[in-house]
Amino acid sequence: MGTSHLYADALAGPKRLAVNVRRGLGGRWAQRKGDSFTKAYAVNLSHRLPLLYLVVVFNCVLMALRFQSLTPVWIWLFGPVAIGGFAIWRAYYWLPQRVAARSLATLRHDLGGMSWLGAASAFLFALWAMTLSNYGDDSAQSFIHYIIAVTLFSGVLGLGHAPLTALRIAFAITFPTSVQTLLSGHPNALEVVLVQTVVTALLLLITNGHHRDFVKLELSRQRLVRRERQAALLAKDNMLQATVDPLTGALNRRAILARLETELAGKHTGPAAAWLALIDLDGFKHINDTYGHAAGDTVLAAIASRLAVVERVRSFGRLGGDEFAIILDADLDEESVRTLANDLSDALRAPVIHGNAVLRLSGSIGVHRVAGRSASDCLERADAALYKAKEQSDGTVVVFSPDDETELLQRAAITRQFNDSDLEQRIKLLYQPIIDIGSNHVTGFEAFARWSPDGERWLSPGQFMSLAVATGRTGEMTRMVLARALSECRTWEQGRTLSINLAPRDVMRAGTPDVLAQLVEEAGAPPHSIILEVTERALIDDPKRAEAQLKAFRARGFRIALDDFGAGWSSLSQVHSLPLDIIKIDQALSRALANDPGARALVSSIVSLTWQLGIDCTIEGVEDEAQAETARSLGVRLMQGYHFGHPAPAAQAMASLVSANTNAA
Repeated sequence: MGTSHLYADALAGPKRLAVNVRRGLGGRWAQRKGDSFTKAYAVNLSHRLPLLYLVVVFNCVLMALRFQSLTPVWIWLFGPVAIGGFAIWRAYYWLPQRVAARSLATLRHDLGGMSWLGAASAFLFALWAMTLSNYGDDSAQSFIHYIIAVTLFSGVLGLGHAPLTALRIAFAITFPTSVQTLLSGHPNALEVVLVQTVVTALLLLITNGHHRDFVKLELSRQRLVRRERQAALLAKDNMLQATVDPLTGALNRRAILARLETELAGKHTGPAAAWLALIDLDGFKHINDTYGHAAGDTVLAAIASRLAVVERVRSFGRLGGDEFAIILDADLDEESVRTLANDLSDALRAPVIHGNAVLRLSGSIGVHRVAGRSASDCLERADAALYKAKEQSDGTVVVFSPDDETELLQRAAITRQFNDSDLEQRIKLLYQPIIDIGSNHVTGFEAFARWSPDGERWLSPGQFMSLAVATGRTGEMTRMVLARALSECRTWEQGRTLSINLAPRDVMRAGTPDVLAQLVEEAGAPPHSIILEVTERALIDDPKRAEAQLKAFRARGFRIALDDFGAGWSSLSQVHSLPLDIIKIDQALSRALANDPGARALVSSIVSLTWQLGIDCTIEGVEDEAQAETARSLGVRLMQGYHFGHPAPAAQAMASLVSANTNAA
């Protein structure tokens, strides 16, 4: 017969909620809630209304057959043809699959007009039934009362989620039929009317309860759906945060290492195992320092996008900073991997556009085939190959080899030895003289540390300093070396200087100037007699901080020497801004002086620069007279090397000073 009015029935409760929502959270959210409820309400009705309409059709056919011989043809045919036809059309219109395909606007229109349409069609059904009743006897009238009651009760119960519509249908049927029944003189008229009225009222109360339960249940279901959707979005966000690097869109460190663990947990080892490649961007720090961190971010995103299109890459991620890890297919042999890595290195050289700037850099690559080791072991070997690649030149590719494995194991063993050793017992100091070539007098000594892993072999700083860095013992070693040198080689008492080498980390470490100044004060040495030698490499990572640290050393009275100058790290133009007292020319230039015009030209430029800056210049590594004479001809006054004396113990060095002073006297 009819259906509910959505906004009068289903949203009678939610409307109040929607008002509060609009006031507190905004109308858009409320509109989405209304849309969802409208759809749910229409779908619920679509499973009920077709059945109710079929009940109406069936009852119309029964009453038409019962009164076929009692009424004119047009009267008994009106029910099954007009009312039944209308009911069949409405049943078809409200089939669930048809309702599901309709737009929200259409559903709102349908639901908005069906309450009064249902009441009107119910009244028309009652009017036809009352017309038939006038042609029948008491038995026929009782049949009419029974059919009306069944139809009414079915409609009210079927519209349990729409109490207002059920009420309108009940009124449209009960009122006219009750009046006719009371006026018809039927012997049971009063009883029939009372039963129909009371039962209808009770059923209306039941439908009202059904309506409230439906609204609560549907709103609860929608809240649950929203929570599940929010939980799914949150889980997705959490997964992205846990696995994806937000800057580049690549896997983050945790995720790429988890992929590596998965590879290692598989059955493939040896020749069938995957390859791990580590990439470190050469020149990235320069881009960050010159163009800003935004440019660096642009570079990292561009590199990630290039890695994403490389064939034979299983997965890749950003380990941190400017370092990336790539897992390559297992079926690649070493030659294929090397070729792929070289192609990748070439791709990394392609310029990156950032605003109006064209950024250029390269990437060093270390590759290792993962084979039955832990993830940390694989990373260590790939990192060793990467370190070797960076030492060779920018953009180099190195595949970890069996020889590298041997070297790595040896290095690990000696690193453990260094870490566990007592530096006081395992380090000795030797002192090499620095000569004024004009007077042929010793102006001072440079202290050289030697470390022994076994008490027999003695390694130079070039061989063990990286171990001190790796084990974090550079600060301890510097303090121990300075304290011992001040104790056993008191050159200042003979008017000479004492030079001590500082590791790059000691140069940059906060508090080092105060610590060293205290050691010198406790030894009773004048700070200006102590020369702290720093390498160019110690200054390039953070020039501003390095300059501030050097000024702090000089403020405490120390003299500063720039060691190994000319080794290729910085330029002549950068030296003028540093607080220096001495420049020490690298021994590689010293060896080339006699035969290389370019070396002589460079040394001449350095000497000229020191004259202009008003600082001293020393050349290291002088091994023969030819080198000494060439350096002298270029204006070098202070020299150091085997030609003038090998590094010797403190007693021998001090004895030579005493002897020199005695001879001079």
